[in-house]
Amino acid sequence: KPLRYRLLLDALCEALREAPADWTARTATPVEQPLATRLPLRILLAEDNAVNLRVTSLILSGLGYDIEIATDGRQALDRVMGAAQVLALDVVLMDVQMPVMDGLDATRQIVAQVPQVRRPWIIAMTANAMEGDQSTCLAAGMDDYLSKPARAAAIAKALERAHAALALRRAGSD
Repeated sequence: KPLRYRLLLDALCEALREAPADWTARTATPVEQPLATRLPLRILLAEDNAVNLRVTSLILSGLGYDIEIATDGRQALDRVMGAAQVLALDVVLMDVQMPVMDGLDATRQIVAQVPQVRRPWIIAMTANAMEGDQSTCLAAGMDDYLSKPARAAAIAKALERAHAALALRRAGSD
């Protein structure tokens, strides 16, 4: 002590049997940008289960997103209806089974009341992974479907699909 950076680096390189130049070159590789930087989206997570809410929030945070939260279908509907006036939401990750109003009813009302060009992309999130569940969600007006438990890769792919579809939807309205 005091610890010197260069001495520590040399000791680590010797321990790993690598030359310091090799170490420096490997650490200088560019880090991939978070998904939120590449695909900026305003996201509402509608989820009533505390564990699922925490897990999905952490995944979205890890992807670089700041999110809004609704803990029941009525809150989600109210938030989307208020946001529709200014295009404030891009994506809603909608739990299907929630108290007060379930995700299917909330989605049906959003589809009935919000013009498509202003409507957020609605992704069903449900533990129901039985045959027919996906078609029930899509028939209610949801745009995509993810089964729980939430997985980071699946959420990222769904957000990529949402970003592309929203770009097409909004370009078609011009």
